[in-house]
Amino acid sequence: MRAPSPPWAGRAGRWLARLRPRSPRFLRRAARLALAAAVAPWLLLAFVAALTPLPPELRAAEEHAVSTVLYDRHGTVLRELRAGDGARARWLPLAEAGDRIQRALLAAEDRRFSLHPGVDPVAIARAFGQLAAERRVVSGASTITQQLARTLVPRPRTARGKLGEMALALRIEASLSKREILEQYLNRVAFGPGLRGVEAASRFYFDKPTADLSLAEAAALASMPRGPALYDPRRGTGPLERRRNRVLDRMLAAGLAGEAEVARARAEPIALAPKGSGLGAPHLVRAVLGGALDGGADPDAERPGAAPSRGRASAITLTIDRGLQREIEVLAQQTVRGLSDRDVGAAAVVVLENATGEILAYVGSHDIDDAAGLGHNDGVLALRQPGSALKPFVYELAMERLGFTAATVLPDVELSFPTPDGSYVPRNYDGRFHGPVRLRDALASSYNVPAVWTASALGPERVLERLRELGLRSLDGAPSRYGVAIALGDGEVRLLDLANAYATLARGGLYLPVRAVRAWTDAPPSARGVEGAPAAPREGSAPVEPPAARAPSTPRGARVLDAARARVIVDILADDKARLASFGEGSALDLPFPVAAKTGTSKGFRDNIAVGFTPDVTVAVWVGNFDGAPMGGISGITGAGPLFRDAMLAAARVRPPRPFDPPDPGQLAEVEVCSLSGMRPTAACPHRRRELLPRGDAAAIAPCDMHEAMRVDRRNGLRAGACPDAAVEERVFERYDAELTAWARAAGRPVAPDEASPLCGALPGRDGAAAPGAPVRVAYPPDGARFVLDPSVNSLQAIRLRADVPPGVRRARFVLDGRPIEVGPPFALDWPLVAGAHRLRVEADGASAGEEIAFSVE
Repeated sequence: MRAPSPPWAGRAGRWLARLRPRSPRFLRRAARLALAAAVAPWLLLAFVAALTPLPPELRAAEEHAVSTVLYDRHGTVLRELRAGDGARARWLPLAEAGDRIQRALLAAEDRRFSLHPGVDPVAIARAFGQLAAERRVVSGASTITQQLARTLVPRPRTARGKLGEMALALRIEASLSKREILEQYLNRVAFGPGLRGVEAASRFYFDKPTADLSLAEAAALASMPRGPALYDPRRGTGPLERRRNRVLDRMLAAGLAGEAEVARARAEPIALAPKGSGLGAPHLVRAVLGGALDGGADPDAERPGAAPSRGRASAITLTIDRGLQREIEVLAQQTVRGLSDRDVGAAAVVVLENATGEILAYVGSHDIDDAAGLGHNDGVLALRQPGSALKPFVYELAMERLGFTAATVLPDVELSFPTPDGSYVPRNYDGRFHGPVRLRDALASSYNVPAVWTASALGPERVLERLRELGLRSLDGAPSRYGVAIALGDGEVRLLDLANAYATLARGGLYLPVRAVRAWTDAPPSARGVEGAPAAPREGSAPVEPPAARAPSTPRGARVLDAARARVIVDILADDKARLASFGEGSALDLPFPVAAKTGTSKGFRDNIAVGFTPDVTVAVWVGNFDGAPMGGISGITGAGPLFRDAMLAAARVRPPRPFDPPDPGQLAEVEVCSLSGMRPTAACPHRRRELLPRGDAAAIAPCDMHEAMRVDRRNGLRAGACPDAAVEERVFERYDAELTAWARAAGRPVAPDEASPLCGALPGRDGAAAPGAPVRVAYPPDGARFVLDPSVNSLQAIRLRADVPPGVRRARFVLDGRPIEVGPPFALDWPLVAGAHRLRVEADGASAGEEIAFSVE
């Protein structure tokens, strides 16, 4: 008995019956419908592609954003500034990428890249087949061109979004060649978090150009576009290594690599480059890109130091030396830590190459991340008072305009200079006066009074004009704003400009602008023509400037200082013996090689400066606080001085020191002078020394008139009149101008006696009194002086009245508001200040009265 058929058998039979052959006409119709169904989507896709515009990023006239990579003068990478979208990005022409990354990328993403028109039907069919069989997505069907389209125009993951992506891929294929598409892909797709393009990833992960990657490294990078965050090796190399090995296997299967090559690559571990230390001269980078340095940020400016702004260049080669930069960064940090108990909170250093004006090191602060110390401020560009560091330029100008020499005697006594607000009385750092001092000693020992006296003789207008010629253009106020105190740094300058002024001295008076940029490479255009774009210099080797590289123009020097007199100033600043009086032996300025140096301390101990040079480099140091708070009694020699010494020793390792060139015998001569007067010594001069003078000045030097041989009574030391020869001896005495006489007497100098010995007859033509008609005058206060009583001071407030009197006067009197006050040598009187208007004159028997002066006390 036959078994009953299942219920579905009848339905299946009827369905099979409908599949019986039909007429040829039916079959042709069915074939046409099937073909139309297959072709219609592609026709629609082609139509949509024709209407899809090419993204502006791929147009030849557009520019793409790239990172700005900064190198030191030797090609070492200092830092990389991200592009405008926040990613690290470097444009790499395909011709410079090497073949390993191209082979790996094709194996990983699109083996039929050279065959399809932007969309791969075979890959799509395979993906659908795997989806149907496995009920899950096994592999994607996106081509390299589709991935590029998705990167340029992100779309939602919907059927419509996918259609737009495929249409754009076809549009790209119709507009660009396969090589151009591959280049765009390599430079635009993400190869890691914050990494756009294969070159940025290669440098970041392996610290080498893409062309130098091994096959294993190339396969690792080719693995990353599939999942930039998933395969980020900084989070662990396991997932990336497994993906890399699959890519290597695909390369072998596709014939893109041999068995031995793949075997070696699989055995190679993923070795990441260590993270770079520091931020690579952050203050200098900010100054260059922000246009704060001379030359600004305009690449078309014909001034050295100019550099393109961020985004205008793919590579900038700075002038600094990374090794020296890092060493001085550490030294600055150590200095601030060591002086923290003296209320020092910041330090800055700049090192210049004298021959070119190039910056070799630039430390804007000890730590840019020190928020408490305001480390983000830039001490190299901040306006601070330089203190005594301006004195060399005042004296050099006096040599040019007033005929001063290193042997010129200057007064270091109590002097007063009128100002709109009263009288200015300069004081020396050591609180003492030193009488007559030669210019060499006044500068080397940094005495204040002679410098102010010299500035007064020149006039503040001349001094300011010269300082501005030296590049100190921040001193832009009227001369009355600074007055004669400009000689002591009563104005604000940038440390960078001060360093360059000293470099001008080192160059013999030739001014060159500072330059921070050696060359830069323009950001290349996108899309077509990118293969001819220049490449950035490589780390670890001297950068080769490609044809498109733009370098600042060669600086042209301008003579500002007289060469011979500048050389004399250099000789003074390098004279260790001349500064012994103020700084002693073994100071921070004593180095094991010749250095011309000067320190400065601003009012209230707010700024310390030390600046100096060898024939090859100039070093300038600032120590202080960015908020202007005073330090704990730190001076330039004890605060900035030690850091200057350490920085100069560091610079000497980069530029080995050498002696200063000997003075040009055609311009300068070494002559013998009297140690006291600086004039040609006579038989009466007990001490002599050698001095460097311009030849014209050396020939015109007069005989010494400050030493006088005189006959005196040996019994009392008074002048010998008609004394017997047995009671007479000849002694050498010193003669001083009126403004120095009082000091000499008070200091116990061997001033010639005014009186004759009573044991002998009177001197011929002398009666012990002043010569008839000899004048007397008020030395202090000056006429028109104004004094202000300070209500916050509880102690007595007084001024010292001083008189200049001729030789022979033993008594004089101040007549103050009509009331005489008798005084004797040194003819000075401390007078308590009394509010009101006052009048003062000086009288002396046998001398003509000086002019009456007026002053006020408020």
